Amino acid sequence: MAEEKQRFVLGVDLDGVCADFIGGLRPIAAEWLGVKEEALNSEPTYGFPEWELEKIGGDDAYNKLHLYAITQRDMFSNLLAIKDAPVVLRRLAYVYKVRIRIITHRLFVPHFHETAIRQTVAWLDRQGIPYYDLCFMKEKAAVGADLYIEDSPSNVEALRGDGHETIVFANSTNKGLPDPRTNDWQEVERLVLAAMERWKTRGGEKHKSAGV
Repeated sequence: MAEEKQRFVLGVDLDGVCADFIGGLRPIAAEWLGVKEEALNSEPTYGFPEWELEKIGGDDAYNKLHLYAITQRDMFSNLLAIKDAPVVLRRLAYVYKVRIRIITHRLFVPHFHETAIRQTVAWLDRQGIPYYDLCFMKEKAAVGADLYIEDSPSNVEALRGDGHETIVFANSTNKGLPDPRTNDWQEVERLVLAAMERWKTRGGEKHKSAGV
């Protein structure tokens, strides 16, 4: 089998990291709840308790809203990209030869997986975000990466607890998480390149079988 140089793998979350999930969900939630968008906190904490979704959705209200947003409002197709995320990912992939591994848990609500996957792929292509792998899964460490970028507090804690270096993409849902953290993709680029240099000094850039 042909040999190729091992590439530094960057595990990238989508919602809240590359795509403005809160900004995209907020107007849909306002419509679903029958209130003005301005009535919903623009910087909610994790799980959006400030939006009081249970007043309309009752039990499991968030999942009901999520299903409505994807199947009836094509939310994953219409999210805005977070500033500089696409261009920085292009530069990391094309100039620095970083292997971009998109890892997202967008399939946590059953019965609309095909729709979620189709919208996700279309959005990535439209934004010009390069990726070598696209993984839909909850346990993000299971697919492996040399460095992760994540905003979910539970995912950050799980990854770091298992010894995986993780950058927190800062937003209102994760204010209590320690550094490294940033909401600036130019700073993400600097952190990634610094991590890649450390990886090289540890012997990460070795030759191994193709397909790894």
